[in-house]
Amino acid sequence: MEEGKLGRVYDSRLLLRLAGYISPYWKKIAFTLCLTLLIAVADLAVPYLTKIAIDRYIVSSWSMIHTESLNGGESDELIKGYRHLFIETVSPPALFVFHGNMGRIDPRDLRSFRAKGVIKNDEKYYLIAPGSVSESLPTGTSAFQTNDGATLILHSEMASIPHREILKIRASDINGVALLGSALLVLVMISFCLGYGEHFMLELLGQRIMQDIRLALFKRMQAKRVPFFDRHPVGRLVTRATNDVENLNEMFKSVIITVCKDILIITGILAVLVYLNWRLAILCFLFLPIITGVTFLFSSMSREVFRQLRAAVAKINSFLQERLSGMKVVQLFVTEAHQMDIFSQINRENYRAGMRQVRIFGVFMPIMEILSSGAIALIIWYGGGKVVSESLTLGALVAFISYMQMFFKPIRDIAEKYNIMQAAMASTERIFEFMDEADEMPQASAPYSPEQFKGHLVFKDVSFSYRKGEPVLSGVSFEIRPGETVALVGPTGSGKTTIIHLLERFYDPDEGTILLDGVDLKEWDQKRLHELLGLVMQDVFIFSGTVEENIRLGSSDSSKAREAARTANAYGFIQRLPSGMKEVMGEAGASLSTGQRQLLSFARALAKNPGLLILDEATSSVDPETERLIQDAIGRMTARRTTLVVAHRLSTVMDAGRILVVMKGRIAEQGTHEELMRLGGTYRKLQRLQARGSGYPTKSG
Repeated sequence: MEEGKLGRVYDSRLLLRLAGYISPYWKKIAFTLCLTLLIAVADLAVPYLTKIAIDRYIVSSWSMIHTESLNGGESDELIKGYRHLFIETVSPPALFVFHGNMGRIDPRDLRSFRAKGVIKNDEKYYLIAPGSVSESLPTGTSAFQTNDGATLILHSEMASIPHREILKIRASDINGVALLGSALLVLVMISFCLGYGEHFMLELLGQRIMQDIRLALFKRMQAKRVPFFDRHPVGRLVTRATNDVENLNEMFKSVIITVCKDILIITGILAVLVYLNWRLAILCFLFLPIITGVTFLFSSMSREVFRQLRAAVAKINSFLQERLSGMKVVQLFVTEAHQMDIFSQINRENYRAGMRQVRIFGVFMPIMEILSSGAIALIIWYGGGKVVSESLTLGALVAFISYMQMFFKPIRDIAEKYNIMQAAMASTERIFEFMDEADEMPQASAPYSPEQFKGHLVFKDVSFSYRKGEPVLSGVSFEIRPGETVALVGPTGSGKTTIIHLLERFYDPDEGTILLDGVDLKEWDQKRLHELLGLVMQDVFIFSGTVEENIRLGSSDSSKAREAARTANAYGFIQRLPSGMKEVMGEAGASLSTGQRQLLSFARALAKNPGLLILDEATSSVDPETERLIQDAIGRMTARRTTLVVAHRLSTVMDAGRILVVMKGRIAEQGTHEELMRLGGTYRKLQRLQARGSGYPTKSG
């Protein structure tokens, strides 16, 4: 999949595969979901507790039921139908209904009661809890006593009661408000603790899953054959293990659980709104199609812009990686101004894509604010009328407004996370495409892994091509006996290094067989094979770490690494380093000379005590003094060890037991130096040409 391409928001196939990495943590996920549910409940409880505080304690009011305005039959029917909503006083006898319960009376009956004077809009009573009434209520106060000692008095008569007495009268209300306020404070604190736990668990889950996926990725990378790395740039593979995995982490911690929470809150809000007043709720639901349409429109527009932005960022990363790696060439050829022009153009594309994203978000957010304000205005208009007509309480109206403000936040969150989900799905697809790419070296069902190794190597009629139809080797056959040193020589591009690659089993031959100790390489255990082969290449790769770590590579102990450095003549320059074997190397061993890196490579190969040593152009890029040290080291390393030497400079292999001349993918000549010189063929021509051009001595044939 292309770097800038976005995936589908939902892909069941990919999600099922991801489930394999998620399932080991199902208990933690279940715990996190429980925390999320509790947080959603706590968030939903705040407006409802506010409603209770307003209706029950702050603006609590009751209305008298004037049954005398009805005839006997109507009065009996009223009492029978709504008796459960009324309270009855005994002194004097009367019926009262709480305003919070008026919404439970049929609207047609409520209108009829108001029209007939059964309920009077200008007549509001306040219920005083038992024991809260002072003995010195003003004379003439209209007070109604209930069986349990509660008292109802007109709101209008409260004005004549002294402030201190009002505080006593409303002590239970003040206590109720204080209790609910404390409950809200405790709820906020609990929500904070739950939120911390949820955030911690999300981060933990994201990091654990990301760690597992990265380990699986790196394991698959190490199992891939060399052709895989020929096809895929290193930067792209690094992106798989870093950016793409990070996108998955972002999805785990910012989308999956959070979207579940948003859905819970939206569902809870809709349910509470219907419970409070289904008519007003239906009016609010009219905004849902508009909100959904705007959200999907925004998502589709931002999807394309987000893709362009990702492509632009990928282009910038690629340009910077390439130019910074080749900065010496840029400065040497004085192309800074030209490179700056190219980068300015790429950077401008990124800026434009970023500004398009800003404009889309700049339009989407105000539209959502307008819709939110419109919904609240509609609630105030319609709900305010209901409050005036006493079919809706003030607390319910306040709760409606709070819930609608809450309602738009998760919708905005879901819309904003749309692109995160798309990017994560695209990253998931790229990761699994990489994992599924069938380019791992096949292993035998019962791989050969001997304890003893002789070092007998045979190539039988081997042919190979990197690209179909372009053969690099054709019918190559030769034998190397145990303990023998054989050199491969020939012009550049003749196939020498390819023979090494086949021996290391970086590739399998198209035709023919390679036998090691009489067993086909395909039957060998890959790990055991590489343990027995020691390779010294022309281009030495130095890892970040100490000198000792670069020699050991996690296998041999410190004493063996030190001994290998001495044998390879590398210990001399290592001792001169400030920290010796503990000296930390810079990137790619930049602090070492070419010769020092080559000596370090010899020590690395020797530390694993290989049964078959391979030297691939090991002395082609060093000075004469370093070459002398290397040749001395080679003499010790090749003693009693099968050795295959690939050389461009023929002066370095004149003492080899046998020399194979490779020309155009075939073994053109073979023999000792003297035999090949007497033959007067390709080897002699190469030998004299090099001796004439370089001044190196040559043995007469």
